[in-house]
Amino acid sequence: MKLKTDTSKEIAEMQNRLWMARTPQERAEFQAAMFMAGREALIASLPAGLSERDRNREIFFRTYGEHLPEDFFDKFPE
Repeated sequence: MKLKTDTSKEIAEMQNRLWMARTPQERAEFQAAMFMAGREALIASLPAGLSERDRNREIFFRTYGEHLPEDFFDKFPE
């Protein structure tokens, strides 16, 4: 399946060249920073006053699009 994009072929190739010019460590650090920025935005969007358990359930659902089993946290005492 081909992804739709509004980026021209020339610009996409330039972006790829610039990306691949970075070291593997630089690419990993950038990706980790982007993940953390997304996670922080997700957490900031949660309703105030959630219990830690409900907060973790909501983070999981919004990240993976699936609900945790109801008994998931029963395996981990508080």
